[in-house]
Amino acid sequence: MAKKSILVSLDNATEVTIKEYDIRLKASISCLRYLLWQGLGFRGHRENSESLNRGNFLELWKWLRTHNEVVSKVTLENAPGNCPLISPTIQKDIINCCAKETTKRIVEELGVDYFAILADESSDVSQKEQLSLCLRYVQRKTGQVVERFIGLVHVGDTTALSLRSAIISLLIKHSLSPSKIRRQGYDGASNMKDEKHGLKTLIMEDTPSAYYVHCFAHQLQLTLVAIAKKNDECAWLFDTIANLLNVVGVSCKRRELIREIQAQKLAQALEIDELETGSGLNQELGLKRPGDTRWSSHYKTLLNVMDLFSTIVKVLMIIGKNGSKSDDKCKAQDILYSMESFDFVFMTQLMTTIFGYTNNLCLALQRMDQDIINAMRLVSLTKSQLQKTREDGWEIHLNKVISFCNNHGIVVPDLEACYMPHGRSKRFVQQVSYHRHFRIDVFIEVIDLLLQEFDNRFDEVHMELIRCMACFSPRDGFSSFDKESVLKLATFYPFDFSSIDLRSLDCQLDIFMEDMRRDNDFQNLQYLSSLSMKLVVTKRDVAYPFVFLLIKLVLILPVATASVESIFWNDVCEE
Repeated sequence: MAKKSILVSLDNATEVTIKEYDIRLKASISCLRYLLWQGLGFRGHRENSESLNRGNFLELWKWLRTHNEVVSKVTLENAPGNCPLISPTIQKDIINCCAKETTKRIVEELGVDYFAILADESSDVSQKEQLSLCLRYVQRKTGQVVERFIGLVHVGDTTALSLRSAIISLLIKHSLSPSKIRRQGYDGASNMKDEKHGLKTLIMEDTPSAYYVHCFAHQLQLTLVAIAKKNDECAWLFDTIANLLNVVGVSCKRRELIREIQAQKLAQALEIDELETGSGLNQELGLKRPGDTRWSSHYKTLLNVMDLFSTIVKVLMIIGKNGSKSDDKCKAQDILYSMESFDFVFMTQLMTTIFGYTNNLCLALQRMDQDIINAMRLVSLTKSQLQKTREDGWEIHLNKVISFCNNHGIVVPDLEACYMPHGRSKRFVQQVSYHRHFRIDVFIEVIDLLLQEFDNRFDEVHMELIRCMACFSPRDGFSSFDKESVLKLATFYPFDFSSIDLRSLDCQLDIFMEDMRRDNDFQNLQYLSSLSMKLVVTKRDVAYPFVFLLIKLVLILPVATASVESIFWNDVCEE
């Protein structure tokens, strides 16, 4: 007997059968969409009927049945044996359909407009290299800048040629023209940013206006790592903290000891009303290992070391006296000797202050809606604050260090005496006073090194392209607007602005600025993204097409690659 096709079977199906199938399909899609939205896994270790936990998908389906009688009547045991719509194959088919529909909506939303590409590569658990790609563009209906994940592809290797081929293939697959690329955003790997053979160079060979900017957040992290390695006192501090984490942080028993001692101290402080109680207060702290590629990790580690100082001292004393291994005893005694010193407290307080300023910048740079103009302003403000600390912050810092030492029984040396490094040979330091060493050789030198690294790492900030962009800022009633710089900005895009367009833009800018300064709705705008959305709402994006095009080109310049890197983080969580 010949098999019937699906179409013939559907034609012969009764109206009731089709309705029941529709209910099962929609229920399956709803469950899968919820799990996808939450980033949860679908399958269970055991999915048979005897299992107490059959996995997120089936358990969610069971929960849905208990709250929906219509769904309950036609699903699972009440469904036809050949059409329950719960098999792993069906799940994958529905997920693929969701992915295709979502990508289709993104591509339709983008249309033929310009966009930036954000790319990052990593290896999965099977050691296969992957490339994730996000698009950054301005929504036509709202004027809001958004970043959307477009795809994840396997690559044979991470050479620039392979990455370029993967990116172009992915764009063409979704009917997106590589000629519309106007920005590139990657991390600082050599295969990405190399001037001769890097990915950015290969992309610009095809699309000369696809300007590249190194991820600002990566540059900031590299700046902080650089000073931690280039300055001897900083290197000693982080070596000491690394040894501390090796002795205390790697043992579950010792971490639990920290929690117990801290809990006892907290209970005693609450009894005598030294601490306030309330939501979010007196949270449990721990020691995490800082990493060169984990943003803000050094700052968090230093904060916890200072907050848990007395607790850590007690734990090290216990290990130093009662440790099971003589090696651990010696290490604990050496670390405790280093920590209970003016040198350690001074350096920890200094780096906590410096990282505190840069941490605010780091968090701001990771915002998806951050524009390049505001990022430049934040970098400048951070540098100004560091310069102010260098000039006027010595006495404040010294008083904090002395106060901390007095509270924890640490000897404060005579600052006019000859400096003797704590636990290290004096052969490697200059014969100067404590005051001279800590103020000139440490305090000022570390801040100067950081400021110099800022200038070196953020060299793109001084590019003429970005300086011209700053003239579009709506802050303070467009006080920084400069017509000549804006016209010069347009010349960076010869494929988007012809000579005739530039003459039209010249006249359009005069009318645009007069309009902006007369309309009170545009007077209190702070960010370029706010200006873009306001122009769309008031239909002025249509009235000033060349001006709005320039604004879009500025907005799609990526500040950070946090969104594209989060793709791999989500993959790790799902694994």
